[in-house]
Amino acid sequence: MKNKAVFLDRDGVIIEHRHHLCNEREVEFIKGSADAIARLNKDFKVIVVSNQSVVARGIATRAEVRQINAFIKKSLAESGARIDAIYFCPHHPEHSGKCPCRKPDIGMLLEAKKRYKIDFTKSYFVGDSTTDIKTGENAGCTTILVKTGYGGHDGIIKVKPSMVARDLAHAAQKICGKRA
Repeated sequence: MKNKAVFLDRDGVIIEHRHHLCNEREVEFIKGSADAIARLNKDFKVIVVSNQSVVARGIATRAEVRQINAFIKKSLAESGARIDAIYFCPHHPEHSGKCPCRKPDIGMLLEAKKRYKIDFTKSYFVGDSTTDIKTGENAGCTTILVKTGYGGHDGIIKVKPSMVARDLAHAAQKICGKRA
């Protein structure tokens, strides 16, 4: 059986965007994100995919990023929300060269597809940047740009999302088929 997934960017979608987040004490959840994830859990795998160039830049270690991700996952679980997996790309083209996992490439999504038997055509990608939207588009997912975080104003890639939502809670309403 193929599974449906909602792929989520981390910073600016689930938690407030902090430039070079290196410590779990700096994590601040966006209002409604835990409830939105719990709602999505009913019908979808919820998988976080995030570029974390702080590793390539020498600002944080892989272990520190994993610790932050574990804190996020645990905090959400305490609120009744399940993250099925978290993937992150530790690379940056200026510091470690090009890699297949850095968004907008779909290496992280392909790993999740293999592990969870994901059908991209029945899946969604929710992000706050044009890079996120391009990633979802590259994989063949329905894309939703949230207005939190960058809200699509990063201007890195010219791309149009399938839908726009105020935040993750609004995106979950759209995905679950309820009036937003």
